[in-house]
Amino acid sequence: MRQHNGLPRNSSAQPCPGKVFFVGAGPGDPGLVTLRGVHCLRQADLVLYDYLVNALVLRHSPPSAEMVGLGHHATKTIDQEAINRLMIEAAWAGKTVVRLKGGDPMVFGRSAEEIQAIESAGVPFEIVPGVTAATAAAAYTGISITHADYSSAVALVTGQERHSKGAPPLDYAALARFPGTVVFYMGVTSAARWSQAMLREGKPAETPVAIVRRCSWTDQSTYRCTLATVAETIAAENIRPPAVILVGEVVAHAGRDSWFTQRPLFGQRILVTRPRQQVEAFADLLADYGAEVLVQPAIEIADPHDWTPVDRALGRLDEYDWVVFSSANGVNRFLDRLPRLGRDLRALAPVKLAAIGPGTAEALAAYRLRADLVPEQYRAEALAEALVEQAPGRRFLLVRASRGREVLAERLAAAGGAVEQVVAYQSLDVAQPDPDIAAALRDGRIDWITVTSSAIAKSLGRLFGDDLRRAKLASISPITSETLRSLGYAPAVEATEYTMNGLAAAILASVVT
Repeated sequence: MRQHNGLPRNSSAQPCPGKVFFVGAGPGDPGLVTLRGVHCLRQADLVLYDYLVNALVLRHSPPSAEMVGLGHHATKTIDQEAINRLMIEAAWAGKTVVRLKGGDPMVFGRSAEEIQAIESAGVPFEIVPGVTAATAAAAYTGISITHADYSSAVALVTGQERHSKGAPPLDYAALARFPGTVVFYMGVTSAARWSQAMLREGKPAETPVAIVRRCSWTDQSTYRCTLATVAETIAAENIRPPAVILVGEVVAHAGRDSWFTQRPLFGQRILVTRPRQQVEAFADLLADYGAEVLVQPAIEIADPHDWTPVDRALGRLDEYDWVVFSSANGVNRFLDRLPRLGRDLRALAPVKLAAIGPGTAEALAAYRLRADLVPEQYRAEALAEALVEQAPGRRFLLVRASRGREVLAERLAAAGGAVEQVVAYQSLDVAQPDPDIAAALRDGRIDWITVTSSAIAKSLGRLFGDDLRRAKLASISPITSETLRSLGYAPAVEATEYTMNGLAAAILASVVT
C-alpha cells in the first residue's frame, strides 16, 4: 500500500476490502435517521460519531461495533488527520466504517476534507443524506421556511466562516436583498456581527427572527425577536449552541406553539432500565408522547449455563399437559432452541400454552402460537389461580429465568400437579452504570425511572443507592412496588395494567394531572 500525505493509499493492483459510509443522523430526534442510514449502521464495524448525534441513533449498530465519539464533550480528542487515518486504516483492514454526522453530512458538516482523504486513499465510500436543521426547524416549530406569499427561496448561511477559505467573505448586501428566508447555522456567537451587517445593508430592523435551539430534541426551545434585537435576545436568554436562526417574514406567520412541544411528555426525561434487547418498543412509545428517553439496563439476559434441561424437555413435550411461560424472554429462548434440535413448532401440538400476560402472549403470537390461557391480572398468583383447578394429575412444564418467585410452582404442586421447571435464560445484574447516566441522576436531571420487575428494582438499588430517590420511580406492578418499598424506595406511580403500555399510561396520567 502506498502512502499519500502520510495516509494509506490504494494500490492499483488490489481494491480496498472495506468501505466508508458518511451518514446523516438528523438534528436530534433519533427517528429522523433514514432507513438507508439505519442499514449502514447495522453492518458497521466502526462508528465515528459527532457529539451532536443523539445516542439513541447508535443503538442501530451491532454490539460488537467500536464506537468513537468526536468533537466537544467527546471521550476522545482526535484531530482531523487522525480521524481520516482511523477511517482509512479500518477500511483497508476490511471493516465497514460509518462516519455519523449530525444533520446532513453535506450541509456545513465539513465532510469535504474527509471525503477527499478517503478518495485519495482509494477507499470506496457512500454518502447518505440526512435531515438538515433548517428543514427540521420548519417541521418542529411550524415555521414554514417557504411560503407562497412570503418566501419562494431559502438561503442556508454559516455564521462561522473559516478565515483561510479561498473565497470572498459573505456578501451581506446580497443577503439583505435576498427575497426569501435566510437560515443561519452556527450563528449564535456571531449574531451581533451578521445581524448588524445585514442592517447596514438595508435589511429592515423589524424583520422577524426565530432562534430554534436544540431543534427536534426533547428540550427544544424557540425564541422570537427581530433582526435588530437578535443579539440582545441571545445575551439576555443566555442562549448557547446548537441553534439555527430563521430570518424572514415567514416567522411572523406561524403559530406560537408547535405540535412537537405540545406532546404530553415533552420536557420529561425518562430512564428505561429494561434489558437492552427489550428497550426499543417501550422507548419508542415514550418518545411518541414527547419524552426524552435514556437507557440504562439494570439487568442483562444471557443463555443458561447448561441447555441440557431445556433440550431434554423439548425432546419430550408430549409428556406434558401444559407449557407455562412467565416472560417473553422465556418464550423466545425456549422456542428458538427447537430448530437446533432438528424440530419445529409441530412439537407443541400435544400441549396447551399458558402466558402470564399479554406481552408474553404477544411473544407466542410472533411464532404463530396462540396462548390457551392468559389470566386477567398479569401476575404469578393470578396465573396459578387460573391453572389450579386443572392441576390434579396433570404435568406442567414451567419455562423460567434463573431467578424469580416460586409462587406458581408451589401452588400448582400443592394442588396436585406434577411440576417441572427449566431455566431458559439467565437474568444477570449489570455491574456498573453508564457514568453519564449516573451523573445525570445525581444532578437531578432525570425525571422518571421505570422499574419493570423485582429483579430490576434490586439491581437499581445496587447501581445507584440513595441517588435513586432523586427521580420519580414508576412501577409496573404491586409486586414490583412491594420490592421497591422493601428496599426503601417509594414508587411515585404504579401501573393499573401491568404492561409497558400500562406503565406509560401511569406516567402520563401523573404528568398531565
